[in-house]
Amino acid sequence: MPAPTRRTVLGAGLASVAALGLTACDDDTSATPQSQVSKASTSPTGAPAPSDWDPTDWDDVRAQFPLDPSLAQFAAFVLSPHTQELDAAIAGYRDELAFDTEGALFQGIDREDAVRDEAAGFAGGAPGEYALTDSTTMGIAHMYGGLSLSPGDEVVSTTHDFFSTEDALRLLELRTGATVKRVTLYDDPWRASVDEMVDRLMKGVTARTKVVAVTWVHSSTGVRLPIREIADALDGRALLCVDGVHGFAAVDVDLPDLGCDLLAAGTHKWLFGPRGTGILWARSFGPLTELIPSFDGFEDGARLTPGGYKAFEHRWAMADAFRIQRRITRKAVVARTVAQATRLKEGLQEADRITVITPQDPAVSAGIVCLDVEGLMPANAVLELRDQGIVASATPYRTSYLRLGPSIATTPEQVDAAIEAVSGLV
Repeated sequence: MPAPTRRTVLGAGLASVAALGLTACDDDTSATPQSQVSKASTSPTGAPAPSDWDPTDWDDVRAQFPLDPSLAQFAAFVLSPHTQELDAAIAGYRDELAFDTEGALFQGIDREDAVRDEAAGFAGGAPGEYALTDSTTMGIAHMYGGLSLSPGDEVVSTTHDFFSTEDALRLLELRTGATVKRVTLYDDPWRASVDEMVDRLMKGVTARTKVVAVTWVHSSTGVRLPIREIADALDGRALLCVDGVHGFAAVDVDLPDLGCDLLAAGTHKWLFGPRGTGILWARSFGPLTELIPSFDGFEDGARLTPGGYKAFEHRWAMADAFRIQRRITRKAVVARTVAQATRLKEGLQEADRITVITPQDPAVSAGIVCLDVEGLMPANAVLELRDQGIVASATPYRTSYLRLGPSIATTPEQVDAAIEAVSGLV
């Protein structure tokens, strides 16, 4: 008999879920027949027809976000606001779940397939290369927690990674006995270069190295790693695993073209997707063992998609978020983001007592811009800027910087206002 899948688990109802924990069930006999699901009760009310906003008009695009008009949102990338179209989709799916939960869950099987289809359409590769998660942290946990290593094996990481990667690698060490060593890729972020970062990383790689664990864009400094060049230098000698959250939807590249093997990213940051959603992309899921039983199946990305009941209206609306981004086009979104980030860096480069930490070169940066304000703690700078209508953030690291992230939720005029406000902090 075939192993239980999401269709059997959700279609059979809660009573059958317990039985499925003991015995595999045949799809044709255990699932609710599709003919018995009321089409009226599961019509996609959460998927509104395309609205009449113009995806080539940035004022129109920004107007889709119900933002406080008195604030310039340069921290939207931390946990992104929803567009009105996305919120309408979420509300519709939520209404369906309330109206006929069982029927909506059955529809959800196809909707999760649609999410993978749309993810592949946006970021490249095949739908089966995408597992669906709740966050970057969940993806990272599955990425490193699912690897099979042994004492004597080595993981090469860096000193620039976020806590989620650091702790996931700590747990990997405890579980497997493998050794993690960390390499510093640059001393001065502003002067970081492709050649230096690749060279320093590769000097840490040995014959024992099984995994290289890196972060695409450092949220601590705004430095973007040359993942393609790192992959070329590794040439398949080790798995290349990436925390990709601040590059996903902020860099115009298909994931397969990056050359890495695994990449985790939240879709509630630069993609402006539903809160509590993310992806884990893999060239092959073969190296990973699942950590949480899946409701989706036992092949490809479905196997690594954690099971369990959740806010399905947000999960299903991931497809809508990808469609919205594809309507604007990834190329246009990234160009808009980079243009504003460049404008911000250039405008503050000559400001007194302001040090721009993030490289000027777009080849080694993305949307995040980090700054050091002489004599002012970053957290205090954030408070002072907010009083002037500029929403910024402070990097959550031992060495903390003031951080701004221009995006499609901000405008060039707001960038100029931010330049003036930051310059006035000192």
